[in-house]
Amino acid sequence: MTNLTLALDAMSGDFGPCITVPAAVQALASISSLHLLIVGKPDTIVPYIAKTSLSLQQRLHVVPAEYVIFNNTQPAQAIRASKGTSMRIALDLVKDGKAQAIISAGNTGALIGLAKIILKPIEGIERPALMTILPNQEKSKTVVLDVGANIYSTSAMLVQFAVMGVIIAEEIIGVITPRVALLNIGEEDYKGLDNIRKAANILKNMPEINYIGYLEGNDLLTGKTDVLVCDGFVGNVTLKTIEGVASMFFSLLQLRMNQRSYSWWLRLFTSLTQKTMQHHLGHLNPEKYNGAYLIGLKGIVIKIHSAANKRAFTIAIEETVQRYISQKIMLRLNAIYSRAIDDRTCI
Repeated sequence: MTNLTLALDAMSGDFGPCITVPAAVQALASISSLHLLIVGKPDTIVPYIAKTSLSLQQRLHVVPAEYVIFNNTQPAQAIRASKGTSMRIALDLVKDGKAQAIISAGNTGALIGLAKIILKPIEGIERPALMTILPNQEKSKTVVLDVGANIYSTSAMLVQFAVMGVIIAEEIIGVITPRVALLNIGEEDYKGLDNIRKAANILKNMPEINYIGYLEGNDLLTGKTDVLVCDGFVGNVTLKTIEGVASMFFSLLQLRMNQRSYSWWLRLFTSLTQKTMQHHLGHLNPEKYNGAYLIGLKGIVIKIHSAANKRAFTIAIEETVQRYISQKIMLRLNAIYSRAIDDRTCI
């Protein structure tokens, strides 16, 4: 496996180093190809790595950062005052080639804004998109983008998201000729906003894209499509709703297990039922797909939920390593994009 150096914004998230650093060290122990640049306040970070084995310490390095961008800071203000912050320094490490990816649970608006300024969009992409990969009931995966980077997307941006989604589906999920759909309020051609309908007309005429039409929100987890495209406002609301429902479901399962008022046989039945449900539906647990990629930039940016726990953070780091193998996504994008759109003025 190709070595990956990951810049970790250790001060980010609701819990900071007490979650980010132990999770990173755990991922480091399980992945021999991983190297870490842990960015933050050394006095806060060092206690969490003091007992780490010498072999692991050889693959990690603490990069000092004096300041932190807090989640409640306005993005514009955070960007202006970003010098010396853990997020800015971690992004600079990627820009300078000292790391290939950054992972942060920090302020989403600030991370997206700084990433666009520092790493720059790759040629052919107007704006980057936040992308996540969700499990579906076919025991496969669905690439969903945009899930929060752009509140409004033009038809051109939606087409670009579709092209990037196809590459992700091919390279990461391993789907041949991925199916692409646009998220809409109905499946009929005449429904939806102008930008969605215009994007649909363009995608229909792109032979490189296996466009299958519109899908509604209730089909997101059915496996009817491999790539689902939408603007960031709709995508973010959709993703948060799914995560909320899934979290409630798994919490209710655990709550039932802890009900002491139940008789022993009913608790046993509940336990067996829970194990069955976990076996069949455990892949829908939000902890297992925590994090989103900001794709379309000259560098890899991974945004983790600010409230992510240690397990979720560790899984996100491990997924970063697995997906880094597909760094060639960036190399392929321009070629596919230029083949797919001969006349870019049409979008």
